[in-house]
Amino acid sequence: MFLCSGQENNVTKTPTFFLLGFQCGQNVRLFLFCLLLVVYWGTICGNLLIITLVSTSKILHTPMYFFISQLSISDILLSTDIVPNLLHILLNNGATMTFIGCFTQLSFFSVLEAFECVFLAVMSYDRYVAICKPLHYNSIMTSSSCVRLTATCWLVVIFLALIDVLTISRLNFCESNIMDHFFCDLVPLLEISRSDTSTVQLEIMILCIPLVLTPIIIIIKAYANIIFTILQIPQKMGRQKAFSTCSSHLIVVSIFYSTLFGVYAVPTKGKTLTMSKILSLLYTVLTPFINPIIYSLRNKDIRKALKETLGKMSE
Repeated sequence: MFLCSGQENNVTKTPTFFLLGFQCGQNVRLFLFCLLLVVYWGTICGNLLIITLVSTSKILHTPMYFFISQLSISDILLSTDIVPNLLHILLNNGATMTFIGCFTQLSFFSVLEAFECVFLAVMSYDRYVAICKPLHYNSIMTSSSCVRLTATCWLVVIFLALIDVLTISRLNFCESNIMDHFFCDLVPLLEISRSDTSTVQLEIMILCIPLVLTPIIIIIKAYANIIFTILQIPQKMGRQKAFSTCSSHLIVVSIFYSTLFGVYAVPTKGKTLTMSKILSLLYTVLTPFINPIIYSLRNKDIRKALKETLGKMSE
């Protein structure tokens, strides 16, 4: 059995966690601090801009943009959960987190990541209905149904993710725990626990079915139908227009799931700790920053709404 620095009774005390962050030279850490600070503010400003435009512009009062604004809310919360403490860690070359602080961060992280997994499936369903069943779109994707879908996603992921977090919080930890990561993530916590984690890992595998595997199946099925429907359109311009309405979402899905699987699905033996942390940066920090850029630069309606808003402000 694993012992905590030779003191078994340490486990009875309230544990604390020391996050190492990125162990590198001061100049490199200062560069990372400045870079991540710029990315964080870009994430906040970009996503707030989308939320504001969707709320105020009438041309964006559609289900697709409502869903995009909900994704922006999730991105803001995720970045705020991770980046401020990461900046603190970089400035101090590591930082201590209390047990409550660590599991509070893990709770928000788990809920928000699970929400994006499930919500990307909802957004793909919206694109499926828009392209494959255009005549029934307005009757299926009503305002009330969009709100119900969003509320259901939040309630389901909060319930399932918090079950997972509560189970992990009952594991035994040393009084002082060194975690070679920049936030309280699932895998590092399981690695430093002195309990048998086999039951927890099995529970996580079971929870992956509704939170990860089911959304992936829905997304694949939706886009298989979308591609089939687009290929049936005789005009080339019609095919391009139909595909452009879902290309941004497809890019976001590809980036999110590729980085997520890079961290949790690829065997850890084939990755260094630095590579794992870089991959974690991609989906916790970079993806929320890129999402509003993808949706705004590739979307004519959002660019048009932005021009109209800027025009009103300059009058």
